[in-house]
Amino acid sequence: MHGHRSAADQRLDGYLTATARGSEEAFTLLYDSLSGSVRGLALRVVRDPSQAEEVAQEVMLEVWRTAARFRPEHASARSWVFALAHHRAVDRVRSAQAASDRDRRVAQSNSERPFDVVAELVQDRDEQRRLYRCLAALCRDQRVPLVLAYYEGLTYEEVARALSKPAGTVKTRMRTGLHRLRECLEAGE
Repeated sequence: MHGHRSAADQRLDGYLTATARGSEEAFTLLYDSLSGSVRGLALRVVRDPSQAEEVAQEVMLEVWRTAARFRPEHASARSWVFALAHHRAVDRVRSAQAASDRDRRVAQSNSERPFDVVAELVQDRDEQRRLYRCLAALCRDQRVPLVLAYYEGLTYEEVARALSKPAGTVKTRMRTGLHRLRECLEAGE
């Protein structure tokens, strides 16, 4: 896998490997190379510039602290850092959503809602559960590019770079994944 990486990705791999050995200079170069993209990925997930900035700072701090866990034989530095960023941003959204849900439950417990609103909420949750179940049923090679494209807003090329795969391979996997996702969702109706 390492032999197919671009010169830029190989350079980033070197920065991250040197960071793992404690090189502040390498970390600075890695930070300068990736922090903007990490912030952009976080912004696509959290949809709030100040939250995205916080997530990006947390991720880059985590990169500094956990660089020794990076294995260049398994992933490029770029995809490893983007995976950390994605997980951190999703955690931030989930945390905010949980707080919002708690607030909404409290507000709703203080008021009666018509039956049709309740039925609509139940239907929306059922559809969401079916979608998550069907996504989880996809193989990783199909699920990950779909999540990066549809939930993170990445283009085919950005997904391909993040996964260190050719764009054509990513497109094929996404097309196959979408077909299987559609079949799964239709079977659940």
